Amino acid sequence: MRSFKYYAATSWEDAVAMLSKNAAAQVIAGGSDLLGWIKDDLNGPGAPRADLLIDIRTIPNTSYVKFDAAGGLKLGALTPLVTVAESADVLKNYPGLAKSALSPASPAIRNVGSIAGNLMQRPRCWYLRGKDFACYKKGGDFCFAVTGENQYHAILEGELCYIVHPSDTAPALIALNASAKVVGPGGAKDVALDKFFIGPRTNVLKETVLEHNELLAEISVPAPAANWKSAFIKVTQRDVYDFAVVSVAVAGQIEGGVWKDGRVVLGGVAPTPYRATAAEDALKGQKIDEKSARNAGDLTLVKARPMSQNAYKVDIAKNLIARAVLSLASA
Repeated sequence: MRSFKYYAATSWEDAVAMLSKNAAAQVIAGGSDLLGWIKDDLNGPGAPRADLLIDIRTIPNTSYVKFDAAGGLKLGALTPLVTVAESADVLKNYPGLAKSALSPASPAIRNVGSIAGNLMQRPRCWYLRGKDFACYKKGGDFCFAVTGENQYHAILEGELCYIVHPSDTAPALIALNASAKVVGPGGAKDVALDKFFIGPRTNVLKETVLEHNELLAEISVPAPAANWKSAFIKVTQRDVYDFAVVSVAVAGQIEGGVWKDGRVVLGGVAPTPYRATAAEDALKGQKIDEKSARNAGDLTLVKARPMSQNAYKVDIAKNLIARAVLSLASA
């Protein structure tokens, strides 16, 4: 492994200042994703080398779970996934989020991996992470997945690059209408999580709206209103320790078995967490039964454009949406 410099940040403002001064600096917290990039020595406009690692674990008071019935949930950026998954407040009020936080990787990784790190992890595309492929995200002019091995790639909103977003917690948080507190040179601002991620159609070299010198410091989730329920379901290639082939998070207000309002968000099918607005519109005002749940899944996948090896994801996504929606009616 090549050498690099290390800096222990003392505050969010300190970390932002160091990022502003160093174009080749990157932030490290749990490090389960970043260290792989460093060991493989990947390089390119969308995979820059880190000459300086800024440690944000040394910033005080960055790991916490705070909840109150009026203000909702606050998660510190460095809160370990296991802490989110096992929080009594999260389990009671946001069961879909708790399940999504328990889903990534192994127990050991969930103990060091943070909630913000799970949101910010880079795509798992083997062409992006392979040194021998000058793909679009590394500044090249080709997506090797189009004619290559693409069984795990995008079936929705792929363009130029057909990555899928790997986060389990992102769909759950977007379904719950969460927002991110972003700290930068101009201070702090709030960004809705369904506007936080950007796909290759917008900028093939980025996955979030964050600039180089901006950091995700906190996640906020509104307090659950009456009759709101949530769920998360994930399908993987292996039974344990794997990324989602397809996942779905739902959060809905169910009254008398009728879907009054809510969100449906897919993971593993698009370059960003995919909000299934077609499903949301179709469900609104409908009694939740097999027919309405299946219809929501069918309408969501009308725009799917699978490649040569990943058409199987279409049926999985349809079925997961139906299962998740029906689970809220029976919860």
